[in-house]
This record gives sequence, structure tokens and C-alpha cells, in this order.
Amino acid sequence: MTTEDNESAVIPEVLKQNIETLEELNQRFVSVLQNKKQINPSLNGPGQDLMVKASHAYWSNFMENPANLMEKQISYWGKTLEYFVEAQHAFTQGQFQIPQADGKPDRRFTHEMWSSNPYFNFVKEHYLRTADLINSAIAELDGMEPKEKRRLEFFTRQIVDMMSPTNFLATNPDALERAMETHGQSLIDGMQNLIADLEANEGELVVRLADDSAFEVGGNIATAKGSVVFRNEMLELIQYAPTTETVHETPIIMFPPWINKYYILDLKEQNSLIRWVVDQGYTLFVVSWVNPDASYADIGMEDYIENGYLKSIEVVKEITDQPQINAIGYCIAGTTLALTLSLLKQRKDDSVKSATFFTALTDFSEQREFTPFLQNDFIDAIEDEINDKGILESFIMARTFSFLRANDLVYGPAVKSYMMGEAPPAFDLLYWNGDGSSLPGKMAIQYLRGLCQDNKFASGEFELLGHTLKLSDVDVPLCSVACETDHIAAWPDCYRGIQNMGGSDKTFILSESGHIAGIVNPPSKKKYGHYTLDDLGLDADDWKEGASFNEGSWWPRWNDWISPRSGDQVPARIPGTGSFKAICDAPGTYVLRRSHV
Repeated sequence: MTTEDNESAVIPEVLKQNIETLEELNQRFVSVLQNKKQINPSLNGPGQDLMVKASHAYWSNFMENPANLMEKQISYWGKTLEYFVEAQHAFTQGQFQIPQADGKPDRRFTHEMWSSNPYFNFVKEHYLRTADLINSAIAELDGMEPKEKRRLEFFTRQIVDMMSPTNFLATNPDALERAMETHGQSLIDGMQNLIADLEANEGELVVRLADDSAFEVGGNIATAKGSVVFRNEMLELIQYAPTTETVHETPIIMFPPWINKYYILDLKEQNSLIRWVVDQGYTLFVVSWVNPDASYADIGMEDYIENGYLKSIEVVKEITDQPQINAIGYCIAGTTLALTLSLLKQRKDDSVKSATFFTALTDFSEQREFTPFLQNDFIDAIEDEINDKGILESFIMARTFSFLRANDLVYGPAVKSYMMGEAPPAFDLLYWNGDGSSLPGKMAIQYLRGLCQDNKFASGEFELLGHTLKLSDVDVPLCSVACETDHIAAWPDCYRGIQNMGGSDKTFILSESGHIAGIVNPPSKKKYGHYTLDDLGLDADDWKEGASFNEGSWWPRWNDWISPRSGDQVPARIPGTGSFKAICDAPGTYVLRRSHV
């Protein structure tokens, strides 16, 4: 018997064993789904009323202009049939030459068979043409309120993305090839990955984006030297060890968002903003927020301000023996920093010398991509979840953010993991992205209702701590850094917020890239540039058009801004030698608490 004969005999046996293994895994799969935790169904999609409104608008458009809609339908049918006939002819003639396709390249369809094989090519083209028809039909609907139409466009895009042929084994040449090459082992590995993700999240599908075993917080990420010098129920305050003999006398406090962990600012030595700031000769304190459980249900924005911001400011002033500090707030922590500054203004407290905002929204008059999630049906469902659990669980927020970029953060990774059987990559940024924090129930509703929905801070009506907080009260020297392609905090909205703040000492910097990469952009990479223009009286489009583009990171420009506001040089301060002794080494203990889901 030849070697080929031996291999031919082994392959069926391998396939048989793999099929039996798949059947066993299927039983585990069914068991997980039977024990799936229940969440409010309103969090999974729009209410029926949106479909009714869309249907009404569609038929109204049809009655008013039937010729237009029929023309689109006939054109679609004609092009689809023509393409099918050409593909069928090529296939029957044995000429594997596909008809010339239109449209832009789509990175979902990079396998050569999408272009060379008539079957796969037809499936792809039929999907893309159908998707274009659906999207254009929705875009041209009249008679719907802008917010409702934006919601419809979003949820329609979710369905269209979900139905991509790349998401199904029978129409994914990459997955089919891998299954054949591995005699089905890739499907077994994929099923094991799927079940592991389901079991880890009580039956809720959260695609694991990174290899958790590749990283250790405090081991190979979040390793900047420092000490926790203060701890309460809200936070651990980390003071970082100096790397220069002298430092500016005015210390800096950095408030990261509490939706995620602070170490996005200290992933590794090469791109650590924390290390870079310390290396420029500043005494830096960074807040590490607690990851709340149900016992934090009644913690509100007032607690974050009083026991978070104000307490940290008080501690840092005492440690450094300085009357003022410079503050930085990132994302939601920047929003809350602005609330804190309004409160301090009304209390006649000048503890904050200057404020820097990273991708921080303070004017929510435009909801943009978050429109689908900021309407009453979705917020009502969140409120029901909070009333049941006491917190807004991290996976709900993670899922919401992921579906804003579904092909990149949901379907693409799911295909690789579940259909190709690939292990998630060892990617520190994606590891951090999956290490989210939950939100206290009261605080989440205050933020969603009072700020996001009602925009009360920008309108001067946000009631908190016995004061009516106003955006116009924020009048300390300000620097706002926004990011050009940020889909979470759109830069025109960040710009509008700083425009409406008080005072005259205001600087706006627009970095290239998005919410994370635009901020975590070290000078050494020489990757993303930034835009600057002193005139903040222009609207956003005119500001961008008139702004100067600068090569490289915005970090040195910010240093040029903050340095004159940071006082004289003094001997470097060693953590734990002041009035607050070191409790433990950085990164502390709060950052290690992972959410249940």
C-alpha cells in the first residue's frame, strides 16, 4: 500500500472522529443556551413602533411617487438577473471568468475565490447589490423624524452586516478551505471557542477579541513605577515615581473614564502617556476607579465628584503642599471634570489651575451614532436592568460600542474564532478593550437621562449637590484634544463644548485617528498628525478648513501649553514620603477587579 493509500484510509477516520466530537460539543452548546441569563429584550433591538413608522413612510412614499420605487426595483431585478445569467454561462462553459464587478473593494471579500469562482462571486455580488438597494431605500425615505430615521438606518445596517455571506460556513471560502485542510479540526476548534465564550458570559455571546492569558496587569502591561497613596470606596490614587531630578511645582491629576480601566494610558513602555508625562518633569497622579458591584447601586454623579474628583484634588494638594493642581479628564471623566469645575466656580474654589479634556463631550445636542441607544425605549430597558441588578453591566456597554463597528469588532472576529478555529490574538489594546467596568445604577441613569438625552449641562439646568451646574461656568485655562475619526465623541461636538465654556484662555487641538489611537499617539511613532487654529469663533467645518496641519503627535504641543501653567522647578517628589504613605505599588488593586461578565 502506498503512502497516498494510507493517507486516504486515515482521512475518513479523522473526519468520523471529528464529527463525533462536534456532536458532543453541540450538546454542550445546547446546555449553555438553555441556561442563558435573561436580559431585557428591548436592549437587543428597536421596538415595534419603529418598524410601523418605517412601513408607513415606505408606503406613503410609494403612493406619492410609485414610478420612482418601481424603477429602482426593476433596475435591481434586471442587474441581478443579468449578472446571474453571465455567471451561469461562465460556469457551464467551464470558463472560470466572472463578469466585471462594480463597486469599491470590500475587505470582507479578500479571498481570491470571491473574484475567480462564479458561484462565490455571484453570492458576493448579489449580497452587495441587495445591501445597496436596502440602504438606498432607507436613505430616501421621507416622512420620518430625523432621529427615527437615524435609528432605522442603524438597525438596518446591523441586519445587512449580519447577513453577509462571509458570516455563513457554506458561503465562506476561507472557512471551507480551512475545514478541508484540517479535516474538520478547524470547525471543532471554532465550536470550542464559541462555547467557551458563551460559558464565560452565562450564555450571552461576547466575542473574545484578545488572548487573556498573554497579559498580566502589573506584569507586562501597566508597569510604570508608582504607589497607591490614597484609597476610598470610589478610587485608588496612584502617584508615579519621578524620572527627573526636578519637577514642576504644580502637580497633574489625570482622571480616566470609569467605563474602562486607566491602563489604556500605560499599556506598554513605548506608548505610555503616563510614562511620557512623568519624563517631561511633572508630578503625576492618576485615578484608578473601582469596578462597582450591586452594592454601588445608589452611587451617583455627586459621589464621583465629591468622593472622587474633589477628594483627589484635596489629597494631591496636601501631598505636594500646593494650592492648585492641573487636571486632565478623558472621555466621560472629562465630562465630569467640567461638572466639577462648574461646582468649584460656584463655591469660589480655585483649586484647579488649568483643565485638559481628552475626547470629552459636554454638549450633547448632537447624538450622532448613539442616537439608536439614547431613545426612551432603550433607556427604559437599561433602567429596568439597573432596577433588577443595581448596576449597568459592562457587557451591555461593550456590546453597544462593538455594534457601532460590527464588521470589525463582532463579525470579523467571530468568523476567525468560530468558523476558522483561530485563537484570539495577543493584542494589548484589545485585551484592555475587553476589561471593562460596570457602572453604578444611579450614576448611569443621571448620565444617560440628564446629560445625553436632555443636555442639561450645556443648557445650564443640571441640578447636582445643591447647585445648578452650567457649562458656561467652566472658565479656567482650557485645552481640549479631540480626534478626527472618533465615533464615540465626535470632534465637532467636543469643539462646540469648549466653544460654549467660559473664559478666554482656550486651546483646541484636533488629532488624527480615533478615540484611542488619536490620544495614545506617542511622538516616537511619528504616525498621526494634528490640526491647530487659535480662532475658536468659527463653526467646526470652517475651523477645520482654516486649521494648520502639523506632522507628528500632539503630545509635545500640549507640553508647550501646560508647562507655563505648571510653576517653577522643585526637587522631585517620591511617592509615599509625603503626608500620605504608600499603601501598595502601582497598579494597585482596584484595576485587577474584573467584571462578572
